[in-house]
Amino acid sequence: MAANPYYSGPVTDHFDGTCFFLPGHVPTQRKANLMTFAKLRFSRTRSRWPAQFPSPHADARPPERVDGLRITLIGHASFLIQVAGLNLLVDPVWSGRASPTQWLGPKRANPPGVAFKHLPPIDAVLLTHNHYDHLDMATLGRLWRHHRAPVVTPLGNNTIIRAAHRDLPVTAMDWHDRHTLAPGVDVTLLPAHHWSARGLKDRRMALWGSFLLHTPAGAILHIGDTAYGDGGTFHDIRTRYGAPDLAILPIGAYEPRWFMRHAHMNPAESVQAMHDLGAPQALGHHWGTFQLTDEAIEAPAHDLAAALAENDIPAERFLAMRPGQAWTA
Repeated sequence: MAANPYYSGPVTDHFDGTCFFLPGHVPTQRKANLMTFAKLRFSRTRSRWPAQFPSPHADARPPERVDGLRITLIGHASFLIQVAGLNLLVDPVWSGRASPTQWLGPKRANPPGVAFKHLPPIDAVLLTHNHYDHLDMATLGRLWRHHRAPVVTPLGNNTIIRAAHRDLPVTAMDWHDRHTLAPGVDVTLLPAHHWSARGLKDRRMALWGSFLLHTPAGAILHIGDTAYGDGGTFHDIRTRYGAPDLAILPIGAYEPRWFMRHAHMNPAESVQAMHDLGAPQALGHHWGTFQLTDEAIEAPAHDLAAALAENDIPAERFLAMRPGQAWTA
């Protein structure tokens, strides 16, 4: 295996000297062989998405600052979190494609719910991991030029970002590290059942994770991507940190299940994760903007509604967010 180009640090319970891993688990994304690719190619049924899937909340214009808590979905996994006078962006992607190139790859089915020019002043950017639908270099450059927003991200991603933007300040965190964003607002990086890669030869060489925000408005858990696995990561979070007041959970990109279950939850698993965490409120994302997998464009919202009904959970407790839609505490 090639040496790690992003991170060189001591061996730990989740870093073997070259790659990161979730302790006690087989790596969530094993190296695919020809049989895996053949099965994926010939057994899948890929739904046809419409070219456009406009949001009823499009062209939102958030306030400049919020004393309490206001969360706006930009699109896919990109959020604006406004809390205690602080403005944070999580996994911001304003580009037209989630791809290393803008002429090929998953294309947006809707524009960002907040136009870049209508963003309030951004104080910091949180990046969960380095997949292209979460870490977009063009957007990071725009944010640095216009907002001078520093970045907080897991280990190794700082090297990737600084290779493109040398003057951009980046704080790299390990799992369970805690970092102060502003007086009264801290963030802790937590494990997730996922993986990382920007190319074919750097799988799991940068760390990935979830963010737990400690704020005057309560504890906010944001998960960009995760598999459910055995549910251990969610139980561990609740045991170590208590139940979050709000969980922001992915609900899309889950078919075909035999392949995607190692990386992404389906809506029923997201509802179970909400229960495991003990969160009284959840917001669903990672659907309806970029077609990454096989399910129909509206399937995540429909499947989430069915899972909530099956568990007698009121629909308003777990919203399938659309671009531009805002939730306030």
